[in-house]
Amino acid sequence: MRYPLKMDNQINILEVNNLNVFYGKFQAVNNLSFSVARGEILGLLGPNGAGKTSTLSAVEGLIKQQSGTVTVAGYDTLKNPLQARAAMGVQLQNTSFQPELNVSNILKLYAGIYGVKLSNDKLKSLLEEINLADALKKKFGQLSGGQQQRVSLLITTIHNPKLILLDEPTSGLDSQSRRQLWTRIEAIRERGSSVLLTTHSMEEAESVCDRINIIDEGRIIAAGTPQSLIDKYRENPEVIGVSRRGKITLEDVFIGLTGPNVRA
Repeated sequence: MRYPLKMDNQINILEVNNLNVFYGKFQAVNNLSFSVARGEILGLLGPNGAGKTSTLSAVEGLIKQQSGTVTVAGYDTLKNPLQARAAMGVQLQNTSFQPELNVSNILKLYAGIYGVKLSNDKLKSLLEEINLADALKKKFGQLSGGQQQRVSLLITTIHNPKLILLDEPTSGLDSQSRRQLWTRIEAIRERGSSVLLTTHSMEEAESVCDRINIIDEGRIIAAGTPQSLIDKYRENPEVIGVSRRGKITLEDVFIGLTGPNVRA
């Protein structure tokens, strides 16, 4: 069943307000608030254990927050979970599909789940858009890592969701595959969809994100465009102290604010 948007003219597709997530006594997300505007790519950056995955899981509805609200396309994820999820597309870091199925079967399967009619001509057109026109009958397990990620992103967006959640989508990809996926993500934004992206790649964050939230210990500690963060913290002693090239980079800002120690 397809659900109409509750507020088609709203500015923010995602609104997170005072979100708190606990695992027992451990607080993974601490009173977190942010929004993603229509047609915007927001990057969520943080070291391991900072609360990124817990935040995404709460937005996706995979875990239930102890307090706070998450609204997707005007729908509260707790009060109207089906409608909220219908407005989302999710690509996890290690998304995998049945390796023995061919690409055509997988796409038709998930299109059917989303209630999307997918003719053979439309299927070929979609694969041409991601430069995989010759992969129609290939088994998913025969595709390269970059090709699998492109198919995964196509499935994530096949129902034209208003909000797309991407959890480290280019992790482990080579430079060419990574750049191709960036182009695809930017094309999604141009069509008006919003993207919430987690990544450990500062190059990726600078290249595709309109804004960035840096979180640590479940809180946002810095927010802004990539360049505005560099400009704001270029005189910060901690940032200067970790700089290796003399010219302050987004990675310098990130490490200066979150600390140089490796997190478990």
